[in-house]
Amino acid sequence: MKNKKQNQSSGFEKFATRVSKAAGSTTAFLTAFLIVVVWAISGPFFDYSETWQLVINTGTTIITFLMVFLIQKAQNKDSLAIQLKLNELVASNEYSSNSLVDIESMTEEEMIIVQKYYHRLSELAKKDESVRTSHSIAEAHEQHQRKDQNRTKMRTKNSTKK
Repeated sequence: MKNKKQNQSSGFEKFATRVSKAAGSTTAFLTAFLIVVVWAISGPFFDYSETWQLVINTGTTIITFLMVFLIQKAQNKDSLAIQLKLNELVASNEYSSNSLVDIESMTEEEMIIVQKYYHRLSELAKKDESVRTSHSIAEAHEQHQRKDQNRTKMRTKNSTKK
C-alpha cells in the first residue's frame, strides 16, 4: 500500500516538475501567443460572438487554475531541496551558527529578531573594518568589547607616558 502511494506521489512530482519547466519555456510562450493571435484573427469569422469569447475565457481559466497547483507543487519541492542544501552548508561550516539549520520553522516575528541580530553583527563588523572578524553575534559582541577595552588601555598608557 505504502509503495503504491509513494509511486503515485513520485509520479505526480515528476509530472508537476516537467509541466512547470515546460510552461516556463519559450516554446510554451510562443504557443500561447500563437493561440491568442489565431483566436483574435478568428473573431470576425465568428462575428465576435459570445461563444467566440467564451472559448478563450474558459480555456485560459481552466489552464490558469490547474497551473497554480502544479507550479506550487514544483516550487514546494524546489524550495525544500534548496533549504536542505543550505542546511547542509550551515551544518558543515565550523564558523556558522547551527541555530540557523531549522530557521524555516520559526515564525516571521522570530526571523525578524534573528535578522536584527545579523544587522547588529554587520554594524560591529563595520566598526572593526572586517567582515570576517567573527562568526556569531555573541562572539562579535565579546570581541568588540575586548577591542574597546584594549583601545582604552592603550589610550590610558599613552596619556600617562606623556
